[in-house]
Amino acid sequence: MVRRRLRREPVAYILGRKGFRSIELTVDRRVLIPRPETELLVELALELGPRRVLDIGTGSGAIALAIAGELPSCEVIATDASRAALEVASANAARLGLAERVKLVEATLPPGLDELDLIVANLPYVAESEWGDLEPEVTKWEPRQALLAGADGLDAIRGLLADRGRLLLPKAQQKTTAGLVLALEVGEGQAGAVAELMRGAGFGAIETRADLAGILRVVIGRRDRSP
Repeated sequence: MVRRRLRREPVAYILGRKGFRSIELTVDRRVLIPRPETELLVELALELGPRRVLDIGTGSGAIALAIAGELPSCEVIATDASRAALEVASANAARLGLAERVKLVEATLPPGLDELDLIVANLPYVAESEWGDLEPEVTKWEPRQALLAGADGLDAIRGLLADRGRLLLPKAQQKTTAGLVLALEVGEGQAGAVAELMRGAGFGAIETRADLAGILRVVIGRRDRSP
């Protein structure tokens, strides 16, 4: 274990586990190591008390499983483009007794979004120019595809918001829902740009929330999803 740490392998990978809120997750090199700032997305879900939540890019399942565990009445869907990551999330769900509560889907935006109350996502947001400045624990060990997002770090978020038609609610259901809340974790200095992208996709009432280091870490937008 000491030799592995001397090679700058993260402690979470050496131990094979990482705590996140009230749960402990199995983690390995197929998934990112959950960070404390990501817990802000779970806290938002607890505030809103949604009936149906989508977690995009679930990785180890940290956000989805924490929400399912702390909001027993909430239906949770978790997606990831990586089948390997979904294997880790599935194992975590089974070990925590939440396999029946969280639906795992190999996709980004699955079908049947018309009844969602909340979408949360910790998408890749590292800019290519920043890669060389990161610690070896990140660049040598964590999955690159879950971190890098183009020249400015916003490609993954742009891709999500560009699919705005999937985030709309049919007219027939406008009277039966309060609308959709979208909450995205972002990198340092990205909150302003992400807020503008959200506005361009039709989201309003934009707000930001800072992590414990004072960095604007989550951008939240709301829309009625009507065409």
